[in-house]
Amino acid sequence: MDQDISFLDDPGISRKIFYPRRSLPVKATPNRSALAFEVDEGITLTGVMHKAGESAPNILLFHGNGEVAVDYDDIGPLLTDIGINLSVLDYRGYGSSSGSPSYSRMLSDAVKLFPKFKEMLERHGLHGRIFIMGRSLGSAPALELASREEISGLIIESGFAHTYDLLVRLGVDAHLLDMSKEDLASNLGKIERVTRPMLIIHGEMDEIIPLSDAVDLYSNAGSEVKELVVVHGAGHNTLMFYGQDEYMSAIKRFIGTD
Repeated sequence: MDQDISFLDDPGISRKIFYPRRSLPVKATPNRSALAFEVDEGITLTGVMHKAGESAPNILLFHGNGEVAVDYDDIGPLLTDIGINLSVLDYRGYGSSSGSPSYSRMLSDAVKLFPKFKEMLERHGLHGRIFIMGRSLGSAPALELASREEISGLIIESGFAHTYDLLVRLGVDAHLLDMSKEDLASNLGKIERVTRPMLIIHGEMDEIIPLSDAVDLYSNAGSEVKELVVVHGAGHNTLMFYGQDEYMSAIKRFIGTD
């Protein structure tokens, strides 16, 4: 990370952003394997990969604040069925990952693990294109990567544009937020630098991150190839309930597995 955003690591902020949950280590199956990447001395991030095939495109997904990688065990097979490898990584303190979460480390860890992720794919003969995906809180590390790395495309699900607005909605005391540094924390500046193809999916009735954030992300995206899919009737956590077919069709269309 080029800019210091450690001011967002204040404990009063972290307590409102992160809701870490632990999970048991992943048990491997023929199409499901455990992931582990050392990002700092003594700090390993773990996760799970759902494998479709060696030439299949790859999605590296950063999840929401109350989720863990194994929560995607239902979605993973849906994606492998349409020819996509899905890898989901847990933040520090989540799943089986070591350490404790913080906003700045969430972003810097994403940058550190990405080359290791590419090396892992190569080592296992997985040579398909790489897409980055971020859901909700995960839109921040996804945008951090997409704004600086060569990837095939970016998917943002239920992502936020205005970081300070979200923090206040989550219950952060506004006095803890330095208004002079708001631009450093905003996702809008990062998405302006993303020129790769982009898909933004958002629920029409999202009660945590309003649809207007998705519209702002779409409007400010630097990509010439971009699409905004609004799932009608869906809230923050009900996209698949209200629009599973629409959701999967959009991803399939965007990644090009039709």
